[in-house]
Amino acid sequence: MATGVGRCVARSSVVAWVVVVSLLGARGATAGDGPSVRVMSFNIRYGTANDGDNAWPKRKQFLADTITRFDPDLLGTQETLAFQRDELLAMLHRYEAVGVGRDDGAVKGEMAALFFKPERFDKLDAGSFWLSATPDVVGSRGWDAALPRIATWVKLADKADRTLAPILFLDTHFDHKGAAARHESSLLIRRWLRTEGVGCRLVVTGDFNAGEGAPPYAALFGPANDGPAVVVDTFRVVVAARGAAGPEGTFTGFDARNTGGERIDWIGCSRGWRVVAAAIDRTERDGRTPSDHAPVTAVLE
Repeated sequence: MATGVGRCVARSSVVAWVVVVSLLGARGATAGDGPSVRVMSFNIRYGTANDGDNAWPKRKQFLADTITRFDPDLLGTQETLAFQRDELLAMLHRYEAVGVGRDDGAVKGEMAALFFKPERFDKLDAGSFWLSATPDVVGSRGWDAALPRIATWVKLADKADRTLAPILFLDTHFDHKGAAARHESSLLIRRWLRTEGVGCRLVVTGDFNAGEGAPPYAALFGPANDGPAVVVDTFRVVVAARGAAGPEGTFTGFDARNTGGERIDWIGCSRGWRVVAAAIDRTERDGRTPSDHAPVTAVLE
């Protein structure tokens, strides 16, 4: 599938903590200047895993309830199989999904499936590309990656204010073994956003299998020879303003006590957004989490 989008034109749940701040956007702007967009990134754990009491049929309603509680306008998911996408659409009701299987470009293999509300957005364009040196080649495996990896994108017009630039929303999942593949994937997405996101408001979600001290983080969010990054880390923006806010680990292994480790799930946005809020959602029931990752959220204006 082609990589180009073309240039854009003008209740037993616990959320451990949420940080709120207005940091990005036009100087002098105040909260409420534009419609807010609620974003969630969620590795939902592939539905054929042998997870015993945490198997997909036993937790899918819990996971859907967690999503519904936050009520995202934009939802990026990872490890999503075709039947999970379809079941989520049936449970969530208000969404349209975009995504293809990473193995065949259709339904085979995990998807970086993204969801949006058609009552809020008009879909202008959509597609996928593979995280490899040949991103147009379906199923291609990049560098030292153990598996094919994919990015999914959609371009949306916001019905809440049609004078605003379109949103280019990208969701991805980096390889769990290949360090070089994670770094190169991040560089690939950085270049793609810089080229294809001109004139767009950018939103990036994903499981990056890397923490802030690793090269993929710097490659996506740090300065480089091409200048400042086109996206910022929404979570770090608010924590930088508020100060330390507790454990940041997002891999739980289905155990709500597992809050340490690294924050490997990120939401990025372009600098024209104001980051109103960001959080790691610590929803749990009887000590269990709805997936083996905690979802992360952001509210943008």
